[in-house]
Parts: sequence; C-alpha cells; structure tokens
Amino acid sequence: MSVRSLPKPQGLEKPASKLASTKAWWTKLGPGLVTGASDDDPSGIATYSQVGAQFGYGLLWTTWFSYPFMAAIQEISARIGRVTGAGLAANLKAHYPRSLLHSVLGLMVMANVLNLGADIGAMAAAVQLILPGAAWIYVLLFGLTSLVLQIFVPYTRYVQYLKWLTLSLFAYVAAVFFVHLSWRQALHETFVPSIVWSREYFVSLIAVLGTTISPYLFFWQASQEVEEVGCNDDQNPLKISPREAPAQLERIRWDTYLGMAFSNLVAFFIILTAAATLHARGITEAATAAQAAQALSPLGGRWAVGLFVCGIVGTGMLAIPVLAGSAAFAMGESFHWRASLEDKPAQAPRFYLAIVTASVVGILLNFLHFDPIRALFWSAVVNGALAAPVMAIVVHMAASKKVMGRFVIPIHLKVMGWAGTLVMFIACLGVFVTLK
Repeated sequence: MSVRSLPKPQGLEKPASKLASTKAWWTKLGPGLVTGASDDDPSGIATYSQVGAQFGYGLLWTTWFSYPFMAAIQEISARIGRVTGAGLAANLKAHYPRSLLHSVLGLMVMANVLNLGADIGAMAAAVQLILPGAAWIYVLLFGLTSLVLQIFVPYTRYVQYLKWLTLSLFAYVAAVFFVHLSWRQALHETFVPSIVWSREYFVSLIAVLGTTISPYLFFWQASQEVEEVGCNDDQNPLKISPREAPAQLERIRWDTYLGMAFSNLVAFFIILTAAATLHARGITEAATAAQAAQALSPLGGRWAVGLFVCGIVGTGMLAIPVLAGSAAFAMGESFHWRASLEDKPAQAPRFYLAIVTASVVGILLNFLHFDPIRALFWSAVVNGALAAPVMAIVVHMAASKKVMGRFVIPIHLKVMGWAGTLVMFIACLGVFVTLK
C-alpha cells in the first residue's frame, strides 16, 4: 500500500501520450483506493449491517457527515509522515512527553489486536457458511496464512490480487435496486438526521464513526509515506526538500479524498441494504454471519452467502496486515527499531516479532469463544472511543511549527481536524449522558 513514485519533472522525460498520462494519474490513486477498501473491513461490514438492521435508515446520515472529518485526518496524518520523514509515534517521542507516547501506543496496540482477532474470527464464521469444519480450523488457517504473507511477501505485491475480492462489496450497491424501499424516506433520513436520545443509538454512532475514523489508519498512512521516502533515493522529507511539496501534497490530497469517498460510498449502501432487507423484515439485530449475509439475498439469492464471504475474506486479508503493521510501525518508531515492510525478517527482527506477536495474540483471542460478529461491533466502539484523543494529538502535531516547520497544515485542515475531534468527543459523551 505504499505510494508509487511520481513521474519525473518535465524536461527529463519524453512527452507521454494522453493514454499514458491517464494511466499514470490512475496508478497514483491506487494506495488511497486500497486504503478505502481496507477501511471497509469485516468490522465495517458487521457494524454497518448491525446499525442498518437496528435503526433502519436512521444512521445513513453518518456516511456523508463523517466523510470530511475522515478524509481530513487521513490527509493530516499523511502530511506528517511526508513532511517530517517520521511516523506519528516517532514524532510523539521527539516532541511530546514520554508518558503520552506510551499511553497512546498501549491503547492503540490493544485496540488493533482486538480488531485483528475479531476480523479473523469473522472470516472463519463467514467461511463456515459455505464449507464444513470447525471454526478454530479456519481461524488458524486465515491467521497463519496472513502472517506468512506479511513476513515473506511484500504487502504491495499481494494486495494487488486481494483487492479484487473487495469488488464483492459493490454487491451491496446492486442489491438496493432489487428490493422495495422508500427512496424518499431514505434520502430524508440521509440529509435530515433524527437523533435518538438513547444509549443504544450513541453506542452505534460511536461504532460507525470508529470503523470509518480508525486510529490505526492514522499511523498506517503516516508510516507508508515514510516508507515511500525511505525506498526512493530521489525522494526526501519535505522539510529537507521543499521543492517536492507541490506535487507530493497534491498527490496526497487527491489519493486520500478519493479513497475515503469510495469507503464511505460502500458504507452508505451496506447500511441502506441492511435497512431495506433485515430491518424491513423485522430483523433488528444482525448477530450472526448468516443474518448479516441475508442482506444480500435479494441480489444473490443462493449466491448471497458467497458474495458475503468474498467481501469478508477479501477485506479481512487486506486489513489484518494494516492492523498488525501499524502496531509494529508504532512500536518500532517508539523504541528505535529498524521498521520497514521492505526489509527481510533478518534485517528487522524486532519489527517482525511485533507483527508475529500481534497476529498470534489476535488468533488466540478467538479461543475465548466470543461471538465474532458482536466482537467486530465492539471493536469498532473501542476504536471510536480511542479516536478522539488520538485525533487531538495528531491535529496539534500537524499545526506545530516545531514539528512541521513551514509545512504546518492550512487553516481548513485545522478546522476540520478539530471539528472531527469534537464530534468524536461528543459522541462518546452521549453514551455516558444516556446511561440509565
């Protein structure tokens, strides 16, 4: 998922055809699109299905409402990595109290491991819908396969194949047109929110926000920018090579905003499909993989389960390396380990040990016999609760001249960053205020 190199400056290459220029523009957008797809991971699918079943169209408004905050915080994170040549954890260590670093690191690693374990469990539960066998067999199969791929195959290589599985997510878009639904009511609920003053509503709200605005993606995107600088001899951190700034910042902006738009579009249709199928039939809780798969039955019929399994497995295999990798990058930056996915395990042993540890603990969590679909929902809640303080730190960091030099974030990103942080805090506060 690292960013591709930009074309050479004008005058150093032959004029390209219009087709070649279009192709080059499209390839630069790839990392953001993959990030958007991995954000709609099993946790996202389960959460959106659950809120669609429980509240019908009532939370559709969150998809467009969260988009500018989601895109802004991801762009801010990417800018920090590209400008400083260091990830979020490294900048935390350099410019903030060590206690703050350790607190953020500890909470993020725990959230990532929980999310990783829940994703693996959901993949196993989904596969059980079409294949015989005990859940623990598929837990080990997916967990160990993902771990082997992370260690021995560059993520940027195998992600090119796995991302095609995520096209199954468009089944949720198509399914909407095979059911009877009130578009008037759906659009009204989308653009005229009706807030329900209940604990269940605010917990679901945090879950939706937490699965779209996820702290591990902040760390991952910053680290991928650092990876790109380290892997290309002709690129440097923007603080060292400011002449690269216009092209790099434009590339980050377009890539991020298009990728996050893809993510939220899919989220909108998953909620809409679940509302039009599950909620409309009186199913108000998608508590199992089988129930969640029913949302696709109007389109797929007997193939609905297969489409659901492809979506869960495809996005899970994309997201697990991001969850384990972002935790390992943060730990590597915090403790001065060599940390790069381009290195062999022998070159960065502690970095890969962190990936192995996170993956193994995530696998073992599945032997505690928790419900995989509910675990996905609550992992999204945990991410939502953690997002607010991490967002505050990231925005403060990006607005600091001490950290960013002349490349402090512009005013519109400051406004969106702080506004998004405030929204996350209010959503968390709503849960405590509505406690009975």
